[in-house]
Amino acid sequence: MRRVITYGTFDLLHYGHIRLLQRCKAQGDYLVVALSSDEFNAGKGKKSYFSYEDRKNMLEAIRYVDLVIPEETWEQKRDDIERFHIDKFVMGDDWAGKFDDLQDACEVIYLPRTPEISTTQIKNDLSARS
Repeated sequence: MRRVITYGTFDLLHYGHIRLLQRCKAQGDYLVVALSSDEFNAGKGKKSYFSYEDRKNMLEAIRYVDLVIPEETWEQKRDDIERFHIDKFVMGDDWAGKFDDLQDACEVIYLPRTPEISTTQIKNDLSARS
């Protein structure tokens, strides 16, 4: 069984997220999604519209996702790879090169983002309408 992991906040879930999860799952047999906790986001200066629990419930309802775990620190990635026996670490290409140091633990893949959609864009569009 090939195991894949990806990380993210997955706030304001949209078709770009779904497409990413679908392509992550296509890289293996079992997809682990490490979901940024509310506390971790706060430390990054981010605030999600939906709580961690709501975002987790939405991700768990998606057929491509096998397991959702909390992302609580930047440093946990190597431990997650070992603990969940990960074969492939997958992120969007906006993170290209940032996780190359994990290549000794598993394959690192950067997938192209869906260009016409992002959570930031949705928030900006909604804000402009107000």
